[in-house]
Amino acid sequence: MKTWWAVRILKGLMIGAVIGLVVGFVVMGLWNALIPELFQGPVITFWQAVGLLVLSHILFRGPGARFGGWRHDSWRKKFEAKLAAMTPEEREQFRSQWHHRCYPWDDGGKEQPVAGE
Repeated sequence: MKTWWAVRILKGLMIGAVIGLVVGFVVMGLWNALIPELFQGPVITFWQAVGLLVLSHILFRGPGARFGGWRHDSWRKKFEAKLAAMTPEEREQFRSQWHHRCYPWDDGGKEQPVAGE
């Protein structure tokens, strides 16, 4: 009665295959509904849609990326190490510079004087 693991593996493979089929047909349908009319592009087959999914996964997540990706963790660790090595004054200066870069319209809570007052 130790065949339960085989049943679970088979069930996982079946679910993965169904999800792959559904996603492939959805990509094919969306491509064929939009791209030929909007950009005069080609109509694609199911296997070309699956190829596009694999290609986009490789390009955007990397071939070895799993569960969030290895690139995300590596830059985050470097960034946290750099922040940990900063003094509190350097950290505050860094935050204010990036706040100004990300939100150039925000004056940081300081009100600008109105002309004529």
